[in-house]
Amino acid sequence: MPVKIAIIKETTAGEKRVAMIPVVAQKLEKLGASIVLEAGAGAAATFPDTAYSKETIEADQTKLLADADIVLAVQPPSVDIVKKMKPGAVLVSFIYARMNTNLVRTLRDSKITTFAMEMIPRISRAQAMDALSSQAALAGYYAPLLASVHMQKILPMMTTAVGSLRAARVLVMGLGVAGLQALATAHRLGAVCEGYDVRPETKEEAESVGAKFVDTGVDARGTGGYARELTDDEKAKVRSVLTQHIAQADMIITTASVPGKRAPRLIDAEQLAGMKEGSVVVDMGAENGGNCEGTQPGDVVKIGPVTLVGPINLPSCLAQQASELYAKNIFNLLEQVLKDGELKPDFTDDVIKGTTLTHDGVITNDAIRQVVETAQTEHA
Repeated sequence: MPVKIAIIKETTAGEKRVAMIPVVAQKLEKLGASIVLEAGAGAAATFPDTAYSKETIEADQTKLLADADIVLAVQPPSVDIVKKMKPGAVLVSFIYARMNTNLVRTLRDSKITTFAMEMIPRISRAQAMDALSSQAALAGYYAPLLASVHMQKILPMMTTAVGSLRAARVLVMGLGVAGLQALATAHRLGAVCEGYDVRPETKEEAESVGAKFVDTGVDARGTGGYARELTDDEKAKVRSVLTQHIAQADMIITTASVPGKRAPRLIDAEQLAGMKEGSVVVDMGAENGGNCEGTQPGDVVKIGPVTLVGPINLPSCLAQQASELYAKNIFNLLEQVLKDGELKPDFTDDVIKGTTLTHDGVITNDAIRQVVETAQTEHA
């Protein structure tokens, strides 16, 4: 019997992505799997049921989940969905375990093997599976476009019969995947670009996409590809330098965010008040509390001279290609665990071990297990 893979319809508000697109589903079938799609799962991402011509469509979610060996999703599924899965089944999705402890307990107690896509190790061998990066790249591309909609000036320099219009100044704060894509997009649109990150090794990356690097003299390289927390003295030094650049910017994109943790504060109310009239800030950390003081997740607010945009789930705004990249991430992961038509994960493999959240009734990630147990004790 082939491994049965179920693709469920997303129910989170505003989520348009789907975990698997037709062309990648066909590649999964070549690995020895049979694919069943919940009716309408891909419609919001421009993939109607008819596009899945070689896959089975199932309208009954309960039946879909009860028969599935592997369940694919984008957002963390509800507890009710997990309870419909059979013991020993595999779930592949984003989980954000620190914010969803009740879900993690349910996965553990239901004996579901969970591959949490946000836990893919940041090593070279796992780059093709790194869903955080693939989705961040699209979000970073989209952020300057979103900001430009709220600006009352254009990004490039333009010469007209009555004179020249100066190029807008764009500052991107946080030069991970999203930040570098934001810089590259703003540069392609003709803006004068600056990039800032507490990790000085990002200087060359910023310059490679046509931006000038803002050097504050503080090195905050951390572990796992993320920046470490700054000391109070370092924060003061960084703030002094950045305030000057913030005041000069027409557009700012902030991208600092760590999954499951509160987004670091990069811009305070005083710095916002010192910006140009008509300037725009897009806070990509809005979902996790915001990089800017005053950010309202999912809303656009006017704070003094600044229009402050707090978007939620930017990748979903580009749902077609975000789904394509995410589906390929999942395929590259499942290619490691589907062998000869059978589910054979090697839990000693660094990638599989690092991505596994629960297995056989146990929370396998020590740090997450402590968070879940602490939360359970506090609510007892």
